[in-house]
Amino acid sequence: MMRKLVPSTSPYASIIGFSRAVRVGNHISVGGTAPLGADGKTVGSGDPAAQARQCLEIIKAALEQAGASLRDVVRTRFLLTRIDDWPAVARVHGEYFKNIRPASTVLEVSGFIDKEWLIEIEVDAVVAER
Repeated sequence: MMRKLVPSTSPYASIIGFSRAVRVGNHISVGGTAPLGADGKTVGSGDPAAQARQCLEIIKAALEQAGASLRDVVRTRFLLTRIDDWPAVARVHGEYFKNIRPASTVLEVSGFIDKEWLIEIEVDAVVAER
């Protein structure tokens, strides 16, 4: 099967050696996506909802580059540094996935590479035959 890599614009991608997304066949995995703007700086400092929205916009663009859309998402994972942020993040999840209803997990983690990040999001998608 062909392996398609969707590059990350994260300043950490070349150091760590990762892609934003990888598509193999009809399966796409989008790795931990941080709330970074085009300038490489954190978007929505201190605001978990704004950070979640930024992460999901990056994920949406990566899925499109891989030939998919949010409709193809079958699983989401939200990693939070403060579990008390889950209601704000859940509302944003609902904005994007209310009618798609992927399996979803919310986890609390001790931290990320950048201390400003309150969240990272991962998704898995399966592209159906169209």
